[in-house]
Amino acid sequence: MTQPKGIPDPEKVKRTVKRLRESNRQLELVTWALDELIAKVDPDLRHQRRARLQSSQQQQHLTGD
Repeated sequence: MTQPKGIPDPEKVKRTVKRLRESNRQLELVTWALDELIAKVDPDLRHQRRARLQSSQQQQHLTGD
């Protein structure tokens, strides 16, 4: 059988919590940076898509499709 787990060492718990909080902060910073990048790129992508759709629509009118 497996041995029952005891109460973890309080210092180890503190270190683990500290590391987890730091990891969380780092992930939040990366998420923020990605959100900023998306916000910068999104208008350009929307403009490109609109131009492509308009060009496609004009081509269809010219060819009679």
